[in-house]
Amino acid sequence: MRLKQIPWIFILLVFACNKSQESLDTQIAVPVSVQDVSLQPIEEFVTTTGTVKAIQQVVLKAETDGFYRLGKDSRGKPYVLGDYVERGDIIIYLDNPELENNIKIESQKLNLDISRREFEKQKSLYDKGGVTLRELKDAERAFIDAKYNYDNAIIQLAKMKIVAPFSGFIVDLPYYTEGTRVSLNAPMVQIMNYKKLYTEINLPGKELGRIKVEQPVRILNYTLPKDTLWGKISQVSPAIDADTRSFKAFVEVDNQALLLRPGMFVKAEVVVAKKDSAIVIPKDIILAGGHGKHVFVVVKGAAEERRITTGLENPDDVEVTDGLKVDERLIVKGFETLRNRTKVKVVR
Repeated sequence: MRLKQIPWIFILLVFACNKSQESLDTQIAVPVSVQDVSLQPIEEFVTTTGTVKAIQQVVLKAETDGFYRLGKDSRGKPYVLGDYVERGDIIIYLDNPELENNIKIESQKLNLDISRREFEKQKSLYDKGGVTLRELKDAERAFIDAKYNYDNAIIQLAKMKIVAPFSGFIVDLPYYTEGTRVSLNAPMVQIMNYKKLYTEINLPGKELGRIKVEQPVRILNYTLPKDTLWGKISQVSPAIDADTRSFKAFVEVDNQALLLRPGMFVKAEVVVAKKDSAIVIPKDIILAGGHGKHVFVVVKGAAEERRITTGLENPDDVEVTDGLKVDERLIVKGFETLRNRTKVKVVR
């Protein structure tokens, strides 16, 4: 009776062992996440920082003394901080009746007209032989002197007005009581046009051969997380600083939307190389060992180690030039403890 029961017991033991082995196999499979290898664009860039400044900025000072009178905008309101002014707008008047009286602008204008007429008359007579060459030249000199005097009077009168030399924003407007007499060289107004900005950057000396004029530069600021501005390299110094082992360059930034303001601290990424289509993988999944760089892909339920050759790279991504193919399943999470042919379970 016992002899007949042995086969059944043996079968049950074998079945239990198989089930136990299957359970064990399931438990030792390492859970991993994968992504499909695909073609993507990639840029290689050099990162640095700088402070943006306005390309056009000026501090206007009083070129003569006079009584302070603030100009008015197109709405008839006195100018204030932040106002936009067009080139040629009169921002401040420095009234000076004494100076106007001494300039004698109307007298200078009349004298210029008389001198011109006299010169034209003498020139006509000279052509007919009616006056000598000396008389003609005397009339010409008198006309030239009168023109110089009139032009100088215009220049002196212009000093009584503080005029915007270019279009921009009033960023500083020192306060003076209306009618107060201000002295020569007193600061009157500061104007900036920051639709175009520039920043001075310092780059590692090893990058000198890769930084060129006209290279694109991506400009980022922490206050503009969703906005990226673009600039370009405008100047590059050919010399490396002996103390810092870096070199200087200037970046021009297009700021037509006025997203950036002068004085802001920005991060600049100088694009030195790019490809529109390449196999690109995350940089942080690459492992390095004595046999070089490698990653893992999933093949028939197991991790397969792949040695790779890389090309362009940036802080986040790397181009793979050899070792991977499009549509392979690349392990991007759970790869840290893997060995070649380790059984894995894809959990995505």
